[in-house]
Amino acid sequence: MMNAMVLPAAGQPLRMEKRPLPEPAAGEMRLRVLACAVCRTDLHIVDGELALPVQPIVPGHEIVGRVEAIGPGVQGHRIGDRVGVPWLGHSCGHCAYCAQDAENLCDTPRFTGYHRDGGFATHVIAEADYCLPLHVARPPEEVAPLMCAGLIGWRCLKAAGERALRLGLYGFGAAAHLIAQVATAQGRQVHAFTRPGDRTGQDFARSLGAAWAGGADELPPEPLDAAIIFAPVGALVPAALKAVRKGGRVVCGGIHMSDIPSFAYRLLWEERQLVSVANLTRRDGREFLAIAQAQPPQVHVTTYPLARANEALADLRAGRLNGAAVLLP
Repeated sequence: MMNAMVLPAAGQPLRMEKRPLPEPAAGEMRLRVLACAVCRTDLHIVDGELALPVQPIVPGHEIVGRVEAIGPGVQGHRIGDRVGVPWLGHSCGHCAYCAQDAENLCDTPRFTGYHRDGGFATHVIAEADYCLPLHVARPPEEVAPLMCAGLIGWRCLKAAGERALRLGLYGFGAAAHLIAQVATAQGRQVHAFTRPGDRTGQDFARSLGAAWAGGADELPPEPLDAAIIFAPVGALVPAALKAVRKGGRVVCGGIHMSDIPSFAYRLLWEERQLVSVANLTRRDGREFLAIAQAQPPQVHVTTYPLARANEALADLRAGRLNGAAVLLP
């Protein structure tokens, strides 16, 4: 038997269920979950801000697990291997986007903890081809946030561009606290924007190398080359556009954001760009994990037992966390 924290329907609290231990089908593996980080996307799913394609569902897509059983046809993995399971759990491989190496935009994707049960559990079934081998010599609770906060942060950093030497990060949570360290190691100057008046969050950002930290209602000391918005707040879009230089770029990194208010065209003029990042690819995973292995970032976590998943979600919702929340089954 296994235990899982199940979302019965959007807007309801998770409830603990005992279930029969599942067997992997062809191309699948069963993993014993060692740790699963709590992502803001999980919060959007639980709060009903993303329409649920499957109900009930076990959330969680930042999984570190140990391979416990292997289905027919699986190659490249063995019993006992430690692997990571990210948000992208399946892509079709033949649509126009997959054919162009853009599996993150696949027409018929399946996402972990959204289309198929995720890692808020003691065990999970995952497609072997979408599991990432883990060679990062860190405790599982420190590796789990890399599976989405790290990966989506890396994809956003790439979208910001190599010339973005002065980089703004709006919302200094799980993703920003990781990618700020990567950006600093690359020689970029990081400017961190937190909730107005959040001195603790600003001190946290400075401790991780931020050259400047202030409220999201402030302008940086000098115009930014690019800004990444991790907070799901649409009002930050015009604020970030105001903060970037001519020809600068604003990257929206979240899967959900509140409505963007109207703003004067002059904020976008002078060839400023507004782009979004959607999901991630397995290539992103390989690239970022190689960086994390070569230059391990500090990963700040608050751990919770599996049964306290609702508390972890509440703390994330209220902004009481520095770094990432992680469930330990």
